[in-house]
Amino acid sequence: MFSKAKKRVLVKFSGEAMAGDGGFGIDSTILRFIAKEIQLLVETGIEVGIVIGGGNIIRGVTASAGGIIRRTSGDYMGMLATVINAVAMQEALEHIGLDVRVQSALEIKEICESYIYRKAIRHLEKGRVVIFAAGTGNPFMTTDTAAVLRAVEIGAEVIVKATKVDGIYTKDPHKFKDAVKLDTINYEDALKEHIRVMDDTAIALARDNQLPIIVCNMFKENNLVDILAKDTGSYSIVK
Repeated sequence: MFSKAKKRVLVKFSGEAMAGDGGFGIDSTILRFIAKEIQLLVETGIEVGIVIGGGNIIRGVTASAGGIIRRTSGDYMGMLATVINAVAMQEALEHIGLDVRVQSALEIKEICESYIYRKAIRHLEKGRVVIFAAGTGNPFMTTDTAAVLRAVEIGAEVIVKATKVDGIYTKDPHKFKDAVKLDTINYEDALKEHIRVMDDTAIALARDNQLPIIVCNMFKENNLVDILAKDTGSYSIVK
């Protein structure tokens, strides 16, 4: 599907995936696995940005469901959860020798940089991995939307949604045996048919900026580098 290897990409990981089978917190085994996968991309010369959700710690919608916590406060709690995940990922990447910066949409100067577009670009040009934390800094906006926004801002050629399945299906393949994999789908059909690749705002933003969305299995070894550097591997694409 690609005519050449990618130069700059943004990879979006879900927070839930970070928790592993425990369902909560950060699984160090998964952290090491993801770090190795990112290392392979960097070693091929690809400039890498990362966004990680916070669902393994708290989700704003869930936190506000009981009526005690307002949605706005719940969403800010979720943003702080993504900062925790970003710092953990930074540690894992630095442990294997990569140069990493965390940039947060919320100012937390003691542990990370504030997000500055030009500074992020400079880090990427120097071969540093940049992890974008705290979403967009605004409530009612998902980390999917934040990932697409950052991908557009840094000029990424594609955004990768790393999930637990190897692409986009008509139904949940873990629940329905008749689920059919879609190798390619356009933005309009993804929105119209409610294919939950990302939330509608994220897909619409990707469409408006002609940013392809790759959906692939984050747990398949070497999958990211196979897809982005060699145009092999199993994945689906929204374009």
